[in-house]
Amino acid sequence: MLDSAELARNVPFSGDSIEDVRLDYERATLRPHDLELEPLTAEDQDYLSSPSDYRIATYPTDFTLEILHKKWSDGDIEVPAFQRSFVWKRAQASRLIESFLVGLPVPAIFLYNERKTERYLVIDGQQRLRSVFAFFEGSFPSQFAGAGPPDSSGSSAFRLTGLSPSSNFHNRAFGGLPDNDQRRLRNAVLRAFIVQQLDPEDDTSMYHIFERLNTGGTMLANQEIRNCIYRGPFVDFVAELNALRPWRTILGKDEPDSRKRDIELLVRFFATRRLNAYQPPMKRFLSKYMSKNRDATDNVRLASRTLFNNTCESIIRALGERPFHRRSGLLNVAVLDAVMVAFSKNFSGVPEDIGERYDALIRSESFIRNTTQKTTHADRVQARFKQANEDLFGR
Repeated sequence: MLDSAELARNVPFSGDSIEDVRLDYERATLRPHDLELEPLTAEDQDYLSSPSDYRIATYPTDFTLEILHKKWSDGDIEVPAFQRSFVWKRAQASRLIESFLVGLPVPAIFLYNERKTERYLVIDGQQRLRSVFAFFEGSFPSQFAGAGPPDSSGSSAFRLTGLSPSSNFHNRAFGGLPDNDQRRLRNAVLRAFIVQQLDPEDDTSMYHIFERLNTGGTMLANQEIRNCIYRGPFVDFVAELNALRPWRTILGKDEPDSRKRDIELLVRFFATRRLNAYQPPMKRFLSKYMSKNRDATDNVRLASRTLFNNTCESIIRALGERPFHRRSGLLNVAVLDAVMVAFSKNFSGVPEDIGERYDALIRSESFIRNTTQKTTHADRVQARFKQANEDLFGR
């Protein structure tokens, strides 16, 4: 059986586009406890698919630093979790503050206006914003945690350093500036470009905007982006399900996948149970499902947890451990989604010969075709789900 590193080396990619680089990066950085997935061309193409048609408006606006700080303090400006690291040095932040004080131009920031909450999500500019906010608040952070005002723990007094010794602002804290300089800084303007999706009315373009901007450093996998963009109770819910022992037994991995591909499979399970709504690409289908269910109620989550746990336990009793690795030794995601959904709708009436039925199903030429070729195409998805349900549970 190929291990993760060998698999990454043996899957050819041209590297001609940033998307190829992104997928190459993900495969090259697999860890020993990560899922070992069977390579499927259609899944890779879907994973890297371009966005659908959108109507997006981008317009400039000028905020004073005082207004931006108030919005931050009020929670009206958020930084997505994957952008949480504050990496600027004190001298970098100090030079930015000096630029505002003396009137030098400062690059604009980009904010996404989220339709659901009317909050601004920082697309680009968090280092500039956090430097300004830290100076106003008087403490330079060793790090920031998530969105909102900085935590004072681990911080130290923020005095402007790295400036010319002759500068009027050298070694000054905000509170040590003359009143007119404090007022000048509060009234200084930072241009922001506001990005807003006009159509369709679902904010799904936000996913693609962050994906396109995420081209350097630690490149994020699709589900990592979804978890940040569609934050809410559902994200915490699927993280809890991901730790359930029956699910880990099915995956054959004790530890969570470092790129959250196991969580993506969980989302795929719940989303494809409503197969009539499926339209390719799978990537957008899963994003729309998370967007729609991000604020799922306690009752919905409890019922879904029971359904999922019962499904996993039923599969293990019927098919044993790692049941979706049989053909190649690697996990086939197309077999997993079709069979798991079939079990979820029939686990109270599993036939006695279910093992023989499953062996026949995965050897079937039609099922092999529908789980190895064009696996995200609508007709193939419909066909394999229908065959799994009929061959496993048909009377």
